[in-house]
Formats: sequence, structure tokens, C-alpha cells
Amino acid sequence: MCLAVPMEIVEIDGDIATCSIDTVSVKASLSLVPHAKVGEWAIVHAGFAIEILNEEEARETIKLFEELERANRQAMENPDIPDLN
Repeated sequence: MCLAVPMEIVEIDGDIATCSIDTVSVKASLSLVPHAKVGEWAIVHAGFAIEILNEEEARETIKLFEELERANRQAMENPDIPDLN
């Protein structure tokens, strides 16, 4: 499964940005958001920055991903939770 993830643009070289979240950095094309700037947050998917977000939106999305990760971890550790499939 591929996810579109909010990442901070930390460097721009031409139309390629280095985007980071926590300890992960990736290169992403800025061809879909050509006016992006260092310090802005972008949704990054499949090697492309596809949308610019404000920092509040980005952090809220990251928080939701973290909550999903915690819930998944708890479900994996607790065999008493019924399988919903």
C-alpha cells in the first residue's frame, strides 16, 4: 500500500526537493507544485510533492497516522480483539 505523507521541504535543487519527516528524507519532484518553498509542508506521494499544506494541517495528519499506528500495534499485541474481516 502506498500512502501520501506530509513532509517538510528542507532543500530545493531545481525542481527536486528534499523532504523530511522525523528521520526519513526523500527526494520529490516539485513539478506539480512549482512555487513550493523551503520550510513549507507538502503531501508527498510516489516521488511527487502533490499539494502544499499549512503546518497545522500537516501536523494534524501526522498525529492521525501516529494514532492509527498505535491502534494497529495494540491490536497485534492483543489476541482478544476480534478480527473484523
